[in-house]
Amino acid sequence: MTKTDPTKLDTDVIAAYLRDHLDGFEGPIEAEKFDVGQSNPTFRLRTPKKNYVLRRKPPGVLLKSAHAVDREFRVQSALQNTDVPVAKMYLLCEDDGVIGSAFYVMEEIVGRHFNDPRLPDLAMEDRLPIVDEMNRVLAAIHNVDLDATGLSDYGPQGNYYRRQIDRWTKQYRASETDNIPAMEELITWLDTNIPEEDGQRTLVHGDYRIDNMLFHADRPECAAVLDWELSTIGHPYADLAAVIMQWKMPPGPEGRGLGGVDRAAQGLMSDEAFVDAYCARRDLPGIDKFGFYLAFTFFRMAGIIQGVYKRALDGNASNPERAKTLGSYVATFAENGLAAAKTV
Repeated sequence: MTKTDPTKLDTDVIAAYLRDHLDGFEGPIEAEKFDVGQSNPTFRLRTPKKNYVLRRKPPGVLLKSAHAVDREFRVQSALQNTDVPVAKMYLLCEDDGVIGSAFYVMEEIVGRHFNDPRLPDLAMEDRLPIVDEMNRVLAAIHNVDLDATGLSDYGPQGNYYRRQIDRWTKQYRASETDNIPAMEELITWLDTNIPEEDGQRTLVHGDYRIDNMLFHADRPECAAVLDWELSTIGHPYADLAAVIMQWKMPPGPEGRGLGGVDRAAQGLMSDEAFVDAYCARRDLPGIDKFGFYLAFTFFRMAGIIQGVYKRALDGNASNPERAKTLGSYVATFAENGLAAAKTV
């Protein structure tokens, strides 16, 4: 077991560190890596007294500003006692010398986890309440009081989409392995079609979808929103469009979308109904040129999975085989982004 293997932890080292830094901790530890979480490897820490969850940066050379576990820790700490459900944060360790990279420890939330937005394991009448709760929580994220939570400086001022397009273009270039014409065309289109500012500046999750949520075992209530690595202060429609983007993907374990699904027959919410419910919860009249936001989210996801693919080639991926499979979808996301752009 080494400090540089992203799939393993030195449990003796972790136990010693937690004994010194976490009140009430009692070892020994058994560590079990979660299969989910391509970006920051995540582990369940079993102890005789209780379980914890540890989330770490991958070791090795990383893209600048990526895998920001310190930001994940900060935002979830700030959201305690708000309408946004998150796990309790216990401690952040930014000393790479402990296990080879920075990490944080939080409570383990026991609940239902849905990978498939079709919700096939639920009775038809139980599906819509889950999707509506997903809608409620998204609106709650965007309604967070930035001053009251101390998050007003969590992201820079200025046009969010300008900043994000520049950032993800740079990240994509840093991890590019092949020339993808659709991605080049999409980058050019986004660069010249950014909407004017509308005054909205909110907390954004950055990767909001149903498989980044945990739900209570016996009721349609979100127990925790997970994976805040891409969170910042920005424009809320990016999160909303990310949900619709995911639903446009093919159904099944790879696409994890709702493409081609008869949603009405399956007790699921349409894109239009989801957007309308969100607007009602935030007292918005509607959303103009939604195709831009959808194109942007396809672009950003293409950039994310290109980075995951490059880490797999470099030997630093959390789940190498899954990462290599994801890499084949970069062109698909770019092409879908171009299709969304044509609706503007």
